[in-house]
Amino acid sequence: MEIRIGELAALGTAFCWTITAISFETASRKVGSVAVNIIRLVMALALLSFFSWLNRGMFFPTDATAYMWYWLLLSGIVGFVIGDLFLFEAFTLIGSRLSMLIMTLVPPITATLGWFLMNEQMTWLNILGMAMTISGIALVIFQKHNSKGEKISYPVKGLLFAFLGAAGQATGYVLSKYGMGDFDPFAATQIRVMAGIFGFTIVVSFFKRWRAVFGALKQRKPMLLMLLGATFGPFIGVSLSLLAAQNTTTGIASTIMAITPILIIPPTMIFFKQSVSWKEIVGAIISVGGVSLFFIF
Repeated sequence: MEIRIGELAALGTAFCWTITAISFETASRKVGSVAVNIIRLVMALALLSFFSWLNRGMFFPTDATAYMWYWLLLSGIVGFVIGDLFLFEAFTLIGSRLSMLIMTLVPPITATLGWFLMNEQMTWLNILGMAMTISGIALVIFQKHNSKGEKISYPVKGLLFAFLGAAGQATGYVLSKYGMGDFDPFAATQIRVMAGIFGFTIVVSFFKRWRAVFGALKQRKPMLLMLLGATFGPFIGVSLSLLAAQNTTTGIASTIMAITPILIIPPTMIFFKQSVSWKEIVGAIISVGGVSLFFIF
């Protein structure tokens, strides 16, 4: 029996994103999204630096060119600071399950940006994929009752923040393509994380949230959740996604990794006691199916 390392690694990545979303949602509800963002980035930088020392013999990417630093720092500001600031706030307003469903918009947004900025081609299947993804999200957002028959409504602010988070992630990804080239992906991630830490230092200072940050450092459970999220997010998750890319096509890998909105349904039912309607399940499947049209064909 052939062992499909690439496909297994991609599936592992999807599980990592699920753990990360749940961990950061829980921590953000306890100590605030701003505190979680800057602390988890510091943790991620420590993990990435240690791995870089083991893998490349250097703690920091001193071999990156000025061109790489410029674009990767800009990518980190847009993706980690702007994108994650809105995404983590969305976690606290509408939950990680719906937020991650809306995040399936990242591939369509990325494709659209690539079309506008880099003249990348978009096929009719791509456009159909976008329509399916948006339809699946709309099916969930506009449902009027949950599985118990109770009337539900999602705050517009939370939905907007989740969309802005997706837009930030997609734009950050496009910008990183300009700067990374053939450079080591882990080292490139280090630069982006450094930009994120710098950006959130400004955000925390502007909103005068340092007391909340230092207060979070004293709370054992949120710190463990942040460490869990940082480990399975930018560290193990990134590692597995790169392993997947090396051992299977990027289309197959990206499609498998996009199943997070489906994987996240059981944990949120178990840990957060959230009820799930058939429309939410169907909507998640339709959205993931739409994403698959960007990569399979």
